[in-house]
Amino acid sequence: MAYEDLREFLATLDKNAQLLRFSDPLSPEPHLGAAARAVSNLTDRGPALLFDNLDGYERGRVVLNVVGSWPNHALMLGLDKDTPVKEQFFEFARRWDAFPVEVGRREDAPWREHTVEGDDIDLFHLLPLFRLNRYDAGTYIDKAPVISRDPDDWDNFDAQNVGIYRIQVKGKARLGIQPLPTHDIGLHLRKAEERGENLPVAIAVGNEPVITTVAGMPLMYDQSEYEMAGAIQGSPYRIAKAPLTGMDVPWGAEAVLEGEIVAYSREVEGPFGEFTGYYSGGRRQPVITIHRVSYRTDPIFEHLYLGRPWTEMDYTLALNTSVPLYQQLKKDFPEVVAVNAMYTQGLLGIISVRPRYGGFAKAVGVRAMTTPHGLGYCKVIIVVDETVDPFNLAQVMWSLSVKFHPAHDLVVLPDLSILPLDPSSEPAGITHKVVLDATTPIAPEQRGHFSQEVDAPAETEAWENRIKQLLK
Repeated sequence: MAYEDLREFLATLDKNAQLLRFSDPLSPEPHLGAAARAVSNLTDRGPALLFDNLDGYERGRVVLNVVGSWPNHALMLGLDKDTPVKEQFFEFARRWDAFPVEVGRREDAPWREHTVEGDDIDLFHLLPLFRLNRYDAGTYIDKAPVISRDPDDWDNFDAQNVGIYRIQVKGKARLGIQPLPTHDIGLHLRKAEERGENLPVAIAVGNEPVITTVAGMPLMYDQSEYEMAGAIQGSPYRIAKAPLTGMDVPWGAEAVLEGEIVAYSREVEGPFGEFTGYYSGGRRQPVITIHRVSYRTDPIFEHLYLGRPWTEMDYTLALNTSVPLYQQLKKDFPEVVAVNAMYTQGLLGIISVRPRYGGFAKAVGVRAMTTPHGLGYCKVIIVVDETVDPFNLAQVMWSLSVKFHPAHDLVVLPDLSILPLDPSSEPAGITHKVVLDATTPIAPEQRGHFSQEVDAPAETEAWENRIKQLLK
């Protein structure tokens, strides 16, 4: 199921009736952001949107909502587009276990077709840029993997980071980037500045969806995103060497921008409409100077609409957030059955578990908050029994409504870390966190009346499968 590039994946979407093309002349603002918001409002089975006739641009097409639905997410994994979310979760977790898969290196990258360097670079001319939401401070590149290396361990492939960060276009060859200190690129920048050096970076624009999905994963510092992409797609991930910086970048990218984060330079970046559904405000952030741009003929510029969930970002990050939490928790607690951390990048998560004794579920919930991802997210954790599907909100709400006792099942942890973008944090980056235990009480807890639960009639599962086939 490995896709060579974004174009091949779009062809797959088209074949499966999951791509809409718009060829009528359109002004990028407000139409592109509005279209992406609209398709997310209407359905969770929405198509990708491809625009090829934009006012004011000589070259380039724009595609949005590439993985903005469960059918598109399933096709990314090479599955039938009607594959249920829970099945996608376990398939994603199964492939995770194949990590690492060695990369495939090639030097015939299609993005080498055209090159612009130095004073000739004008990103506003090279890329179709537009604001997504009306009060964004400017135009952003927000779905492009940024590749950086550890200045103290430059040749260590595993310490090379591939991450997605919001990037504000501030000038013809100048960008603003928002790396948090806990991000790998934040660690790379700190080391570079301690050495008094700029940090070289490469930015890959327009990629097949596996690498953009993996680039948003909370992997460990020495785990290669490219080797994880190989595991998820089931074959070696193809990379090529960026000529100016020497970074390993996706072979099939539409465009590659190369430059450096300027040491000790900070400028106001933002406001920007974020995945929380609120504008983030402006903060002083690092600056990137671009020295070289390479791109394909008639490039496709991929954009990610962000706003109040759900949007494409929620589908993109749903399982690549849930599966790492599942894998990390299962190492400590084999009783963990599944993890649904799909809500606002895991600020709320649901864990199904097979409790061993009273209080066990609460311990699992607290542990989730100390995982690498949970430290900055996981503000609200709901724990349910193994018989409850954490991806079925009707079941979760039933469990919460009848099993949760406010006096016994609420754990409040004060003043813990959270990402500063959480609008409820006060001060920014600090919040109380809670665990809601919605599991059935077991010894030594003795309370409630849970001995006569209604079970499913015989042959229910067989009828589920029969009806599922008829619906297809």
